[in-house]
Amino acid sequence: MCTNREHPLPLYPQIVDWFAQKGWAPRAHQLDMLEATEAGASALLIAPTGAGKTLAGFLPTLNDLIANPMPGLHTLYLSPLKALAVDVQRNLMTPIGEMGLPIRVEARTGDTPASRRQRQRYDPPAILLTTPEQLALLLSHPDAATLFGSLRRVVLDELHALVTSKRGELLSLGLARLTTLAPQLRITALSATVARPDLLRDWIGNLLPSSETRLLSASGGARPNIAILKSEERVPWAGHSAQYAIPELYETIKQHRTTLLFVNTRSQAEMLFQELWQANEEMIPIAMHHGSLAVEQRRKVEAAMSEGRLRAVVCTSTLDLGIDWGDVDLVVQIGAPKGASRMLQRIGRANHRLDEPSKALFVPSNRFEVLECEAALEAVERGDQDSEDPVSGGLDVLAQHILGMACAAPFEPVALHEEICRAWPYRDLSWEQFERVVDFVATGGYALRAYERYAKLKRTEDGKFRISNPGIAQQYRLNIGTIVEEAMVKVRLVRGRGFTKGATTGPIGRGGRVLGEMEEYFFTTLTKGDTFLFGSEIVAYEGMVETEAYVSRSQGKDPKIPSYMGGKFPLSTFLAEGVRKLLAHPDQWHLLPDQVSDWLRLQQEVSLLPQPESLLVETFPRGAQNYLICYPFEGRLAHQTLGMLLTRRLERARARPLGFVASDYSLAIWGLGDMGALIRTGRLSLDDLFDEDMLGDDLEAWLDESQLMRRTFRNCAIIAGLIERRHPGKEKTGRQITVSSDIIYDVLYQHEPDHILIQATRRDAARGLLDIERLGHMLSRINGHIVHKPLDRISPLAVPVLLDIGKVPVDGEARESAMADAADELIREAMGRN
Repeated sequence: MCTNREHPLPLYPQIVDWFAQKGWAPRAHQLDMLEATEAGASALLIAPTGAGKTLAGFLPTLNDLIANPMPGLHTLYLSPLKALAVDVQRNLMTPIGEMGLPIRVEARTGDTPASRRQRQRYDPPAILLTTPEQLALLLSHPDAATLFGSLRRVVLDELHALVTSKRGELLSLGLARLTTLAPQLRITALSATVARPDLLRDWIGNLLPSSETRLLSASGGARPNIAILKSEERVPWAGHSAQYAIPELYETIKQHRTTLLFVNTRSQAEMLFQELWQANEEMIPIAMHHGSLAVEQRRKVEAAMSEGRLRAVVCTSTLDLGIDWGDVDLVVQIGAPKGASRMLQRIGRANHRLDEPSKALFVPSNRFEVLECEAALEAVERGDQDSEDPVSGGLDVLAQHILGMACAAPFEPVALHEEICRAWPYRDLSWEQFERVVDFVATGGYALRAYERYAKLKRTEDGKFRISNPGIAQQYRLNIGTIVEEAMVKVRLVRGRGFTKGATTGPIGRGGRVLGEMEEYFFTTLTKGDTFLFGSEIVAYEGMVETEAYVSRSQGKDPKIPSYMGGKFPLSTFLAEGVRKLLAHPDQWHLLPDQVSDWLRLQQEVSLLPQPESLLVETFPRGAQNYLICYPFEGRLAHQTLGMLLTRRLERARARPLGFVASDYSLAIWGLGDMGALIRTGRLSLDDLFDEDMLGDDLEAWLDESQLMRRTFRNCAIIAGLIERRHPGKEKTGRQITVSSDIIYDVLYQHEPDHILIQATRRDAARGLLDIERLGHMLSRINGHIVHKPLDRISPLAVPVLLDIGKVPVDGEARESAMADAADELIREAMGRN
C-alpha cells in the first residue's frame, strides 16, 4: 500500500517496487489522480512541463489492470499529435516491461499499417493511443459499440491545445458518443497551466453530468531562467529574419548539449536552418523539423533527438507539445513569442524536469519585437497566462459528426440531440438548429435538395435516419477530420538528368524520392529553372505532373524561400497590453538595448508615444503621398481588417486612399488626399472614422465583395462533407475544389443566405481570419481617446511599418542590406537631417 497524505491508496507492489528501483516516489498530484479514479470521479490535472503528467494519467490504468485483468479495450489515450501518441507508446512500454506486466499497448495513427488498424477493431489492446480523427473514424463503424463497450478510462493529453480549435469540437462530439456506448467510463485530462482551468474542468464535466469532476494541480517547479539576446549587432527595424544574430546563435549552440530553436512559420525554419548551416564551420549535427517535411524525415529527426545525436533542431509549433526530447538544455525563441502561455510551453521543452530551471533565450528579429520579448519575459517570470478559452461548436463540424453517427447505425434524432448537448461546445444547441443541420446532411438544404448527390440520409419507417447507400460511409471515412490545409503537392527529386512530362511517379521512369509537400499555390509562381529552398536543400523547379512537383538539385546561391501558409500566430491581447505599458513608462526603458531605448526617446522628441488606453494617430506627407499611421498593438489579423474598413471610409471622405499595410503593432494607410488637413479642418472626424459602427454595414459590404468569404466557405464545405477532397483511388486538386465551392457559394448566397454553411462561414471569418471580437474591444477602448499628432515628416516609430510598404521580393543578405539602408534614410528623415 502507498499512503497519500490523508488516504491510503491500493498502489500495487509491482508499481511500488518499480518506483523504488528507480529511486523515485510518486508525486502528490499522481496520487491525487489515483485517488480520484478510485472514487469514481473524472479529473483534470493542471501541471507544468516535466511534472510527470503522462505517468499521472496512466497510473490508475496500470493499477486497475493489475487488480482486475480484463479482455478488450480498457483505456483510450487521445493526443493532438501523431508523434506524441507514438512517443507516449514508447515511454509507456518501458515501465510496463520493467514491471513485467502483461499489458498490450498500441498506437493508431494515419501512419499505422492498414492491417493493424483493421485488427485493432476486433482484437484491441488494453491501452490504445490515438488522435481525435482516428476516434471519429472508429466511431463511424457499425462495430463501435462492441469495441468501446468495455472502455473504463479516457486519457486526454494536452487538452489545452485541443479545446480552442475545430479538432476539439470534433473530439467533444466523439467523447459524447463514448459516454453513451460506455457510461461507466471516466475521463482523465492532462493540461499545461492555463488562464481559466475551471472552463477546462467544465468541458470534461459536461460529458458526465452525473459524476464528479475534480480539478487537480501540481505544484510549480523551478522558475525558468530566461534572457533576451543582447546582440552587439544592429537589431533590424523590420522583417522576421534573425540573420543579424547568426554568429551569436551558432556560438550559443556550441556552448550547450542540445538546443531547440523555435520559429513561428515554416518558411522562417527553412531560412534559419540554411543560415546556420552556412555558418556551421565545425559541422556539428543540426536538423530541422516542421509539418511539411516527409514523415520519414520527421521520424528520423525525432529518433536522433531522443538518442541525443543532435546538437540543435530548428522547429515550428510541431514540437510545442509534450514529446520527450531527452537532454535539451536550451530553448531559443526566434522572433517574438506572440503569447506568454505558448512561450511557457516551449520553455518547458528544456530540461523537462520539474525541479530544475528551464533555460531559454529570446532572439527578437526587429525592434518592436524587442519590446514584445521584454513584455513576454516579464509575463513568464510572473507566471501570467494568456491561453485561449475553449470555443463554441461550429455547425460544419456538427454536420460531419452527424453523418458519422449515421454511418455507424441509424440514429433517433431526439436521442442524438440529447447526446450532442453533453459536448461542452454544443451545450446550448437548440432543437431547431439541430434539425436544420440534420436536414442539411440529409438533403443539402433547401437550395440543394434537388440534387441527388447531396442526399446522404434517408428516413426509416420508425423515424430514424440512415445513410442512403454504403458508398456514403466509404466517402465519409476518406474525408474525415477538420484540418483543411492549402492544397498540397508532393515535391519529388528527379533521378538522373532531365525531366519529361510523362515521367512516372513510381520506381520506374525518372521519379526519385519524395522530399515532402508544399502548398500548390507556390508552384503557380514558378517557371522552369527557378530555385527555392526546401528540406534544407536548394532545388530547381523542373515541372508539374498532376499532384507532384518535380525538382532537381541546384547549386544556386540565391534560392526563393518557400512561403508556407500555415504557422503564423497573432500577437496575444495580454502581450499587447504589456507592450503598450512598456512604451508608456520610460522608467522601464533601461531594460531595453540602448539602440531601442534611443529609438523611443527620439520618438518622444519628434512626436508622441502611444499610451495604454488611447490610440495615437500620426499624419504626415512624404513625396507625392500622404500617410496616416496608427498604433493599436492588436495583432496583424485585427489590423488587416481595420485597414480594409478604414480605407472604405476614407474613400467616402474623398481622402483618395491608395493602400495600407498592417503589422502586429501598427497600421499604415497612404493616399493622394491630405488626411492630416482633413482632420485638422474638421472635414474628417477621427471619432467617426474609428467608430464601432464600422463593424456593421461597412463590414457586411466588404465581406460581400471580398474573396475571404469564398475561401472560408471552401473550408467549411469540406469539413461539413458538402465538397469531398478524396474519392476512392483519386484526389481532387485544389483548383477543382475551389471551382466547386465557388459555384455552391454563389447558389447558397443568392437563394439561401441563412444556410448553415453560410452561418458557419461567417462565424469562422469573424473568429479567426478577421479577429472581429478583438477589433471590437479595441474600438470600444479607444472611443473618445484618439490622439492626433500632425507631423511634417515621418516619425521614428513609423519607420518599421513603412519599410513593409513595397518591399522588393528579395531574400537573404541583399534584402537585409537594402532594408538597413532604407531604414537609415527614413530615420535621417525623421530627425530632419535630409
